[in-house]
Amino acid sequence: MAEVEDPHLQGLEVYRVGGAVRDARLGWPVKDTDWVVVGSTPEEMSRRGFKPVGRDFPVFLHPVSHEEFALARTERKSGHGYTGFEVHASPEVTLEEDLARRDLTINAMAETPEGTLVDPYGGLADLKARRLRHVSPAFVEDPLRVLRTARFLARYTGLGFVIAEQTWRLMRELVASGELAHLVAERVWTETEKALFEPWPEVYFQVLHDCGALAVLMPALAADPTALDTALGRLHCLPEDIEAESQARWRWARLVEHLDDADRDALAERLRLPRAHRELARHTARTRTLLARVASHGLDGAKVMAWLDAIDAWRRSDRVAPLISLVSLAAPLLAADLALAWRMAQQVLPQTLVAEGYRGRELGEELARRRWEVIEGVLAGPEGRA
Repeated sequence: MAEVEDPHLQGLEVYRVGGAVRDARLGWPVKDTDWVVVGSTPEEMSRRGFKPVGRDFPVFLHPVSHEEFALARTERKSGHGYTGFEVHASPEVTLEEDLARRDLTINAMAETPEGTLVDPYGGLADLKARRLRHVSPAFVEDPLRVLRTARFLARYTGLGFVIAEQTWRLMRELVASGELAHLVAERVWTETEKALFEPWPEVYFQVLHDCGALAVLMPALAADPTALDTALGRLHCLPEDIEAESQARWRWARLVEHLDDADRDALAERLRLPRAHRELARHTARTRTLLARVASHGLDGAKVMAWLDAIDAWRRSDRVAPLISLVSLAAPLLAADLALAWRMAQQVLPQTLVAEGYRGRELGEELARRRWEVIEGVLAGPEGRA
């Protein structure tokens, strides 16, 4: 953390801002520290050894700590969407003017390197009141703030936070203005993916639904409120032992698994989702279909083979165990049967059939037939429960 003794900062007016100030006062983990520099210029920052990295406004990396230092700036609405702003950075911009352009009061606090709080918009009072409140009426100039407010509530709702009523009104006003339609897909997905990592991700989608934003940004999810409620309940029902970095991917898959292929694919294209998210959503949907078919007609080898083929299990065996773990959340006995059938089917190796003289198309057909036969035997044996 930069301090006043830092020779690169001596003589500069610097303030710690944003999330580090907010989360430290909440007792929440502080991951990154951002700084604002008041009264300086890009030329002076470069002379001090800072590396410029900002494309749209002057941001610099500290030459030693690599923390971000941004010159104080103001913004003026000049077009549509998240990028429709003219940025003005100069030595004349005050700290209060810089803080005024931020979205919520809890994000518009600053402190000196020694820890003295600068809070011109009542952020600390809102922290204590557990309230998410906009800084100024300029909130409506940036449609991304609807998503950010929803995401912050998804993070802090367990602490008792609520959105201020006047901020709710501005969020609905933003939706009604049509500005949300100008958000690029990448920005929508960035905020959504962050929300999926938050402790209460269902709150994010509920807030977007309640203010009308979900119908604009993810219409397939908003089309059936009852199905949405059920889907939001699945966000905490994930397979055991998944890696932390895959949590958002699994949560997205659970959110959209009830959609038909066309709606799910259209939503993925609308948000420009990464391939891994699209594939996992498809596999959880196929697993959901398997559960429905077993519930209606019982389990047999054909259903298991169709499911394994649908998730490309023979080439990507790593996919199977997490999906079986997912099945176990709803049907533990079925999951046990699937796990046993899968283990036995894996023992049918193509090399064995090649040694027997099978080639080409006949090899593939015989391999599938024997795997099916093994699975049928498992399901019909004393271990089978279907």
